Amino acid sequence: MTKQTKKKKENRRKRKILLALLLIVFTGVILTASTYAWFTSNKTVTVDSIDVQVQAANGIQISTDATNWKATVTNTDLNNTLQASSAYSNNTNQLPFKSADKSVRPVSTNGIADSGRLPMYLGTLGNDASGNTTLTTVQSVESKGNTGDFVVFDLFFQVTSNSVVKLGTGSDVKTASTGTNKGLKNAARVAFLNLGHTDLGAAPATAQALSSGTEVKIWEPNTNVHTAAAVNDALSTYGLSINQTQVLPNYYGVAKEISTGVSLKNQTDSNIGSNFTKVTPAITSVGDGLTADADWFTLQAGITKIRFYLWIEGQDVDCENTASGDSITYTMNFVLAE
Repeated sequence: MTKQTKKKKENRRKRKILLALLLIVFTGVILTASTYAWFTSNKTVTVDSIDVQVQAANGIQISTDATNWKATVTNTDLNNTLQASSAYSNNTNQLPFKSADKSVRPVSTNGIADSGRLPMYLGTLGNDASGNTTLTTVQSVESKGNTGDFVVFDLFFQVTSNSVVKLGTGSDVKTASTGTNKGLKNAARVAFLNLGHTDLGAAPATAQALSSGTEVKIWEPNTNVHTAAAVNDALSTYGLSINQTQVLPNYYGVAKEISTGVSLKNQTDSNIGSNFTKVTPAITSVGDGLTADADWFTLQAGITKIRFYLWIEGQDVDCENTASGDSITYTMNFVLAE
C-alpha cells in the first residue's frame, strides 16, 4: 500500500469519525429539545390577536381613565391609553397585543400582590440527573408600552351605592373565530387586583393615583378542558395522570425567582418549599364560559380602580408546546348582584 493510499484511508476514517460525532451532537440536541416544554420550545406563545371586551350593566360604569365613563371597553379603548394624547398619561398599561408580533410568553404567579403589582415570573426549563424537568425563573418586567410577556391594564368602576358586583354569565376566554383551537385558551388566566377606592366626584387624578391594595381574584376559564397533548405532558412533566375532561382545582404558581433548577415532577403541598404556592382560583368556569354569575368584588359607592392581568399560566398542564399559535378572545361581563 502506497503512502498516498494510506493517507486517503486515514482521511476517510477521520471524516467518518467526525460525521459520527456530529450525529451524536445533533441527536443530543434533538433529545434535549424534545424533553423541554412550557418555556423553551414554547418560548414565544404567538397570539395572532388578543381581543378584550369588558362590559358593565345595571348602573355600573367603567372607564380607562376615570374621566370618560361608558358601558363597554374594547381593544380600541385600551390601545388609546398608550397614546400621548391620553387623558391618563401616567398609566402603566402593558399591551403586547398592540405590538407588531402580537406575542406573549408563558409566565407564572402565585397571585399574591406586592406594592400594587402582581409579580409574574418567566422561566427556563432543563433536566436534572434523573431526567426530570426542572425550572429556573426570573421576574418579568412590567412597564407601560406594547411589549411584555403578559397583558395588564387598569380600569375604573363607578357605582352610586355600595354594591356586590359579579363576573357575569357569558364571560369567557376562547379561541377567536379566525383562529384554530390548539388548546392555548385552556392555560389562560385573568386576575383582578383591587387597587383602592375614592369618593364619587373625586378628581380623576385622585382615582388614577390609587396604587395600594392586596385583594386579588383569579379566574381560571376552561378548567375542565385538556387536549390529548396536554394530558401526555401532565404525566411526563408533572407526574399527573389526568383525562381530557378532568377538573383540576388548583396548581402551584411560582412565588419567587428560582436561581437553581427545581424539579416539577410530583409537586405536592409538602415538597414545593418556598418556590411555589398552591393557587386555588376564586372563580372557575368549565366549557364555554360562565353559566352563572360568579362572586367578584363588593364595591363601595364611588370609584374603584381594578388592575387586570391576562396571561398564559406556565404551571398549567395545558401550557405545552403544541398550544402555541392561537388567537384568544377575552370577554368579561360585570353585573350587580340581584
